Amino acid sequence: MPGLDLDSDIVDLTAAICDVESVSGHEQALADAVEMALLPYAHLQVDRVGNVVVARTGLGRPERVILAGHLDTVPLTDPPNLPTRRQDGPLGEELWGRGTVDMKGGVAVQLRLAARLTAPTRDVTYVFYDCEEVESVRNGLGRVIASHPQLMDADFAVLLEPTRAEVEGGCKGTLRVRLSARGIAAHSGRPWLGENAIHKLSPALSVLASYQARDVDVDGLSFREGLSAVGIEGGAGNNVIPDRASLLVNYRFAPDLTGEQAVAQMRELFAGYDLEVVDLAEGARPGLDRPAARDFVAALGVPVVAKQGWTDVARFSALGVPAVNFGPGDPLLAHKDDERVPVVQLRAAEEALARWLS
Repeated sequence: MPGLDLDSDIVDLTAAICDVESVSGHEQALADAVEMALLPYAHLQVDRVGNVVVARTGLGRPERVILAGHLDTVPLTDPPNLPTRRQDGPLGEELWGRGTVDMKGGVAVQLRLAARLTAPTRDVTYVFYDCEEVESVRNGLGRVIASHPQLMDADFAVLLEPTRAEVEGGCKGTLRVRLSARGIAAHSGRPWLGENAIHKLSPALSVLASYQARDVDVDGLSFREGLSAVGIEGGAGNNVIPDRASLLVNYRFAPDLTGEQAVAQMRELFAGYDLEVVDLAEGARPGLDRPAARDFVAALGVPVVAKQGWTDVARFSALGVPAVNFGPGDPLLAHKDDERVPVVQLRAAEEALARWLS
């Protein structure tokens, strides 16, 4: 089992965490390492639920906050972009490798704070969970909310997803639907004897190509929607007119809509197609009007913008817990082959949260 030294420098700790490969579904080694690193600290109560590790202070403070981060990453590149390495970049020294941005830099910040802050001004729950990068039903945070909701009691939550050490409020919802078309199979030498199911997807592709994204103001932050084809299937041979075809569409909707309203919009937009909801995750309003969120933003004193992707702040929002995204790393580099985080952002994120909590 790899050991994690929580007294080490934030950069060294981030590198050590990243170098434990933990592609979604293979987080056990890293979850074991996180649990073993936290257990010696007397000021923390540590619980384990599958590959989710939860560490909590119990100081009787009038307010409790959650710091949460996921342990998994998307698959490695070929050749693998691990182990991590350091090199100079535009913002100074950078740490390169899978997970440095999404989001093991944030996990390292959580672990450093958990070890350092023995008497924070608020009680803190540190959550380290699995399977964020895959389908929603496997998400470790969602499982713990369902099975151990008492562990998620809080007044405010911070998800340490990459934000360049700035605050990103709320998140967009995400909906994937599959549009299906039926035709009649025939030999491609006599296509007039059949009906091409792939061709029947043409009107849907035209709708997508001409789609004008909404820019929506929600609680003072601007969210830009997106509607995209992300997959297409059809055809049983190179000389057969296909009788079945399908198109996978991803709608990233602003948090002024519920998931139900987003599905209704897709049914209206693609009327005439069989439409199957493949995956749906609600968005989250920013919640910056709540006192705990206002205090957090005031304490950090950094820019606040809308989160243009989907994150697990939506799960906290559904519980009535206001939540924001705040962590090191540029989200535009997440999942990329050249994933890397500036050292200055690792230090800034740790220092900002330590200042807020102490």
